[in-house]
Amino acid sequence: MAPREILLGAFQAAVAAVQAEALLPSHLPPPPRGRILVAAAGKAAAAMAVCVERHYGDDTPLAGLAITRYGHGLPTQRIQVVEAGHPLPDAAGLKAAAALLDLIRDANPHDHVLALISGGGSSLLMLPAQGLSLADVQATVRGLLNSGAPIADINCVRKHLSRTLGGRLAQACAAPVTALLLSDVAGDDPGIIASGPFAPDATTYADALAVLASWRVVTPATIHSYLARGVAGELSETPKHGEACFARVDTRIVGNGRTALEGAAAWLRQQDLEADVLGDHFAGEARDLARAFAKRICATRAGRRPADSPLMLLSGGEAQVTVRGRGRGGRNAEFLLALALELQGMAGVYALAADTDGIDGSEDNAGALLTPDTLDRAKALGLDAQAHLDDNDAYSFFSALGDLVMTGPTRTNANDFRGILIT
Repeated sequence: MAPREILLGAFQAAVAAVQAEALLPSHLPPPPRGRILVAAAGKAAAAMAVCVERHYGDDTPLAGLAITRYGHGLPTQRIQVVEAGHPLPDAAGLKAAAALLDLIRDANPHDHVLALISGGGSSLLMLPAQGLSLADVQATVRGLLNSGAPIADINCVRKHLSRTLGGRLAQACAAPVTALLLSDVAGDDPGIIASGPFAPDATTYADALAVLASWRVVTPATIHSYLARGVAGELSETPKHGEACFARVDTRIVGNGRTALEGAAAWLRQQDLEADVLGDHFAGEARDLARAFAKRICATRAGRRPADSPLMLLSGGEAQVTVRGRGRGGRNAEFLLALALELQGMAGVYALAADTDGIDGSEDNAGALLTPDTLDRAKALGLDAQAHLDDNDAYSFFSALGDLVMTGPTRTNANDFRGILIT
């Protein structure tokens, strides 16, 4: 099997391992005395909704709403699916989030709320607090996304600008809740995954202001004023650990980045190839990660013998990119372009970096492929790899080479997948 086939096969196996049908059925609760009300949000929301409809028979009262990213919807019978904006919230998302909040408020103690939460839910569930406009929130989130801030910091701010995030849905719900979470964050903290709509929030308004200051994000005056009012005690804080509303919530992580990596490793071993699962916790600037992985690759190659079978290093997590240029490209393509420059055509090293949701940042590709001759092929086409990296233009670089990984929506999200094949 050629190196490209191996890389693509491993990635496909990783994505398959975190599909709703593989994860949800064993966690679904028995029918309650009343209704099952589904509250789903995230890139996996529609696939989760379909899985739930298949699981419960027509004799089970079942209704609900699933909010997912544009292009990620699926046909359903009893659960309404709405597509909305991501990574920036839009008017369709606000309308759907308001409807989902009404659904939660309508639940009674005889009902059972089934919360199906996956990555992307922070944007899709955003319902700005009273007095804040959609434009205000969009400007703030855009600034955070471009700043290079980690997801925990971004979600800290989102939670304090919303009526639905940071435990607010749990606070609004009188029914018992089973919250099934597909984690896209390192550490699987329910308070960070989709900004924790059914989870206690450990952060405060003061933390949100500190995040904006730390990452030098310029916000509309209304945003700063609103958060300052929260610090002054004029606004209610997000619900915290120990509050009564969370006694009704049973939270379970049904899958995560590790699940995806183990799926890839199992597939590789079926092909009689070695796999080393390094973990799903890798974070930081994409270029810094590339330097660290280049050192690991060199050390690994130095310790191998000519007779050794090919080995794939598997890792996940979430890189960040501080946007300074005007080019196109998500964090996975930027990681690979930086890695290419670090390796300088090292023989026998191939790599794939892609997001399991099929979207690298906000582009139409999942990620890209790197081969030992990437830089040589680029030079032959007149491409300056360093200039493309400086302009945050990894997408255009790999597109010209025909090395983008295009999957379309995968309707799941376990964050980044990185496979480095050493032959």
